[in-house]
Amino acid sequence: MYTSADMSLWQGRIDSDEGPLAIRWHQQVRPLSTRAPKSTVLLGFACDEGVSRNQGRTGARDGPLAMRRALANMAWHQSGAVYDGGDVTVTNHDLEGGQVELAAQLARLLDAGHFPLAFGGGHEIAYGSFMGLAQHAENKKQKPRIGIINFDAHFDLRSGSKGSSGTPFRQIADSCISAGNAFSYLVFGIAEPANTDALFHRARELGVLWRSDEDCARAAPADLRDTLLQFADKVDWLYLTVCLDVLPAAVAPGVSAPATFGMALNTVEALIDAAKATGKLKLADIAELNPAFDPDGRTARVAARIAWRIAR
Repeated sequence: MYTSADMSLWQGRIDSDEGPLAIRWHQQVRPLSTRAPKSTVLLGFACDEGVSRNQGRTGARDGPLAMRRALANMAWHQSGAVYDGGDVTVTNHDLEGGQVELAAQLARLLDAGHFPLAFGGGHEIAYGSFMGLAQHAENKKQKPRIGIINFDAHFDLRSGSKGSSGTPFRQIADSCISAGNAFSYLVFGIAEPANTDALFHRARELGVLWRSDEDCARAAPADLRDTLLQFADKVDWLYLTVCLDVLPAAVAPGVSAPATFGMALNTVEALIDAAKATGKLKLADIAELNPAFDPDGRTARVAARIAWRIAR
């Protein structure tokens, strides 16, 4: 299920007439090796199974490839190195096996001191991401409190006998409760028309914090930032996950469920910056890019911009 990086994807424009400062990502990203210093490592999760089980539009398995290609031509302003750690690919409908492998790869990167930035795939990536961070936490003498910040139109707290792109945070909650740990979950961008009363009821039962898409549009930036910082103050580590369907359909059409209202990209970026500034961010991922429904690669470029910002 795991394959090392395909560096042939990292191609783009070369501005040789502009001098040594005219550098783009494809000229800087290197394949991950065991000797790589602590840095940002990209890891793909090529998976459609979660979206398929959730009755969504499939195609997200090609998301990691599309994100890399869009990121390749972006201007390089990073102070540290970035490595490509390859892909975990889900085959034969074995979502659960893929999530276990993703968790193992992320735990390995975290144990080595890297900052993993994972590319989905559907939002089922979140369960594998959290499991990887939880595995890494087991190595610590004092178990850290983990907080999840999600940008998403949906709670993704669905019930069901099988995991899907709609269940990851309910699965995480179950895992936390079973282990006797707190479930700390904050969501920005919740769309009321896209979440049933059952999901709002479950969110309240689990103590989930959220700001709706309409609320995010009305609120002052400082108010939203305060919500994030107050949440971050109560945990030791942060896991940041961005579901691209939190953005308006005009900005991110290439997702399983395009938003009818959505959250402004500049607001998402400002809150990402606030999360990074806490110094507690340990892991991030970007989910739901579906190139099959992405005219002109618009959503891929937005996803790449978000990845660029997280990695900077």
